[in-house]
Amino acid sequence: MKKMCVNGLSKIVGVLFITGICILSVAFEQPAFAAGKDSFRVGVLDPQAVIEKSKAGSRALAALKEHAQARETVMKNDQKELESLQEELKAAESNSKLSEEEQKRKQERFAQKYQAWQKQGQDFQNELGQKQKDLVQEYMKKIEEATSAVAARHGFDVVIDKGSENTLKIVLYSRDGLDLTNEVVKEFDRRFK
Repeated sequence: MKKMCVNGLSKIVGVLFITGICILSVAFEQPAFAAGKDSFRVGVLDPQAVIEKSKAGSRALAALKEHAQARETVMKNDQKELESLQEELKAAESNSKLSEEEQKRKQERFAQKYQAWQKQGQDFQNELGQKQKDLVQEYMKKIEEATSAVAARHGFDVVIDKGSENTLKIVLYSRDGLDLTNEVVKEFDRRFK
């Protein structure tokens, strides 16, 4: 088991190493080196931080959160209604005055409402996931535009996504002066109010 983990880890490290070599080999083929430029500047960026810190990104995230909370409120209200129906069903089962047919109708009604509630929850999750995906796609285009402007202004040849703890941390170390995140946030705010 330990050997499998080590092998898996070494494969991941190998893939990351090869990816790094590929990035550097592409970078060295760039016109900057062909033109005799002595240095090659690489910057790093945290796109998630740009979305969170920029004014437009913060508003979009707040709207997404508000939408999710509204959906959650609907689900909680429907859940309370289901719980009430379930209590009613339990009371009906213990009440011998109801016919079997009436009890069966109540059970079917509860089952239908429960299935509808589950489907509604799944639909809300899918809708929210699509909204998140659309938001990220829209903002990544804007982030790329702002990043290009900042990189050109400061003479960076390549800007690499830092990654994050939640996804895959791509850049393990970079000097403070190479992190363009705050500059890109300012440029983003200037371009996309």
